[in-house]
Amino acid sequence: MARRRTGRRQPSRAPLPASRRVETGPDGYDYEIRPVAASRAGKTYRCPGCDHEIRPGTAHLVVWQAGLGEHAVEDRRHWHTPCWQHRATRGPTRKWS
Repeated sequence: MARRRTGRRQPSRAPLPASRRVETGPDGYDYEIRPVAASRAGKTYRCPGCDHEIRPGTAHLVVWQAGLGEHAVEDRRHWHTPCWQHRATRGPTRKWS
């Protein structure tokens, strides 16, 4: 005889792909992070952590506020990996918007 469950079932969240993760940003909000391999980095970006350029061919991270979806292109920021790792002790050098 099968047992009947009496508790409410928790909605399951779809897990993030292994290449993406969610972390707290320097402003306290949650951000989704996606690594960009050096072979896929084809443009020059400015890192908000150090205000230096991220040159083509440099591995880095793309960061955007969680919940906005990755299609919010104007809200994505490209960070050097070490700058993002040390974001707690050094905040953005520029205003993000």
